[in-house]
Amino acid sequence: MPMPWFLLSLALGRSPVVLSLERLEGLQDAARCSPGLSCHLWDGDVVCLPGSIVSAPGPVLVPTSLQTELVRRCYQETDCDLCVRVAVHLAVHGHWEKPEDEEKLGRAADPEPEEPRNASLQAQVVLSFQAYPTARCVLLEVQVPAALVQPGQSVGSVVFDCFEAALGTEVQIWSYTQPRYQKELNLTRQLPDCRGLEVQDSIQSCRALPWLSVTADGDNVHLVLDVSEEQSFGLSLYWNQVQGPVKPWWHRNLAWPLEPDSVRTSICPFTEDPRAHRNLWRAARLQLLPPRGWRLDAPCSLHAQATLCWQAPGRGPCQPLVPPLPRENVTVNMALEFPLLKGHPNLCVQQVSSWEKMQLQLQECLWADSLGPLKDDMLLVEARGPQDNRSFCALEPSGCTPLLSRASTRAARLGEQLLQDLHSGQCLQLWDDDLGALWACPMDKYIHQRWVLVWLACLLFAAALFLLFLLKKDHVKAAATGRAALLLYSADDAGFERLVGALASALCQVPLRVAVDLWSRRELSAQGPLAWFHAQRRRTVQEGGLVVLIFSPGAVALCHEWLQDAGPAPGAHGPHDAFAASLSCVLPDFLQGRAPGRYVGAYFDGLLHADAVPALFRAVPVFSLPSQLPAFLGSLQGPRGPRPGRLGERAEQVARALQPALDSCLRTPGTAGMGRGMGPEAGDRT
Repeated sequence: MPMPWFLLSLALGRSPVVLSLERLEGLQDAARCSPGLSCHLWDGDVVCLPGSIVSAPGPVLVPTSLQTELVRRCYQETDCDLCVRVAVHLAVHGHWEKPEDEEKLGRAADPEPEEPRNASLQAQVVLSFQAYPTARCVLLEVQVPAALVQPGQSVGSVVFDCFEAALGTEVQIWSYTQPRYQKELNLTRQLPDCRGLEVQDSIQSCRALPWLSVTADGDNVHLVLDVSEEQSFGLSLYWNQVQGPVKPWWHRNLAWPLEPDSVRTSICPFTEDPRAHRNLWRAARLQLLPPRGWRLDAPCSLHAQATLCWQAPGRGPCQPLVPPLPRENVTVNMALEFPLLKGHPNLCVQQVSSWEKMQLQLQECLWADSLGPLKDDMLLVEARGPQDNRSFCALEPSGCTPLLSRASTRAARLGEQLLQDLHSGQCLQLWDDDLGALWACPMDKYIHQRWVLVWLACLLFAAALFLLFLLKKDHVKAAATGRAALLLYSADDAGFERLVGALASALCQVPLRVAVDLWSRRELSAQGPLAWFHAQRRRTVQEGGLVVLIFSPGAVALCHEWLQDAGPAPGAHGPHDAFAASLSCVLPDFLQGRAPGRYVGAYFDGLLHADAVPALFRAVPVFSLPSQLPAFLGSLQGPRGPRPGRLGERAEQVARALQPALDSCLRTPGTAGMGRGMGPEAGDRT
């Protein structure tokens, strides 16, 4: 029956080795010993009770290792069962104890050497056997003559015939003594099925199943069943997956229903087939797990090793970083960590098949999407020896070239410059441990060195044209590209509102695109303060602008109220108070570290002490106005702002516009005192 090749090539595995088994006659269990030992098998099974470990009073016999052998227990010529023979190897454990009077008197009184105590040793050895659905325990008595008793020496073995078990099952065997002087020995074995034995005709259960052969023809697989008329059986195809959960959708019953506890056998014929391995590798995928993790996703286990490699742009194959980084065995569908300090687009993961019959490889440069295309960087390998001796080589297609060598490679010619770049901090450290480190050094400035003069002339010409364009279009461009600024403040009183309005009007002349609730009262009434602030904040952030928090005594009190550090500020909430409404969104940005780059703070000289600003908001720049107006305007306008001289002129213009309104606030009774009252002790509470 033809089946898809890929399904069966992943579902079936290795066939066992064919075994020829010794034949035992009769139903009775038996025991025999090595020459010199005597042993006796107790009649019937015993109860398995290992008990606790006790101290040995002197030399005792203990089991040291277990060995198993498969045999046939036959009742008639063609009626046999599989049976497990167990051999227990014994040794003498412990020493004779000295009497107390001998320890006190010492050996001076008796200069003649004392003969070892002549006594034989006897032990009760328990064998416990489990193989579903069978569980047995037998007891063997073993006696060792005095001549063989040497502490620490092996004395021989005792062999038990035998434990019956079903074909293809897993058996577990334990051995210990009564009383128990050490941890019990244990052994687990997987028994073969009918195909692994040369006794199919003598074991009745092997005749219950048809013989199955599998052949492959291109992309099709043929299953051939040799079925006799009296056989009734079930046939299933299944996915033999070692790691991860079972995948039931690969299981198909192709014949009659299975009966409970029926005789079963399995065959996995494609474990050694190269085509199956190629199919499996095609289905495998490498996946990056931020920040420095990765995982190999595959439908079933792979025999593979992984290492990091360095992929130079356009320069041949990826070069494995072994050494200094070791190869590691891969466990599929399990997250693994890179031993790295930083990521780099040229660092790739290379999976190499460890199956000796075929060399397969899978490679992914996992940082290509997040860090951009491959860079023309030079990878330096640092080796550290004793007494802080360090040496450097550069990874090139021909190998790792020592720096400062006389080789005719690019790394050798630029060896001194690369070392200077490394010591001056221009190289990125990718990995570090006690034996060495990896550094990625930019090569851009060396690649185009011969074209420096040409590029410089072109850049100067372009700069001249650009400067001429700026001189003509400066005013129009500044007006068209003014940065957005959203002012948030607490309406402490009418004088403070006039001061904020003067600041907003002056910033519009910088030029900046200013949004403030003073100019949007109709929208505030229609939308509400919270909805208005949400819309303005989203627009400001999307356009690359800044939100300006203007601190005043009322604003500080509202912040403490939201931070549950002070009681509610009387009179702080008004129908158009956008500052109070905005704190529900502003505070999470600061608490979660999203504020830098989006917010700045400001307060007015004489109205508020610098330390009164809550500590949480000092995560962003906070400016005093008008004394720090140049820095404040530079922060608002960003990197595209005017030159320093022009910025100073604009700061003077804003200061002149602010001063009358600020003087009016300072002359208002109680205002200056309110600012002085919000001193360091008020700000330090947050």
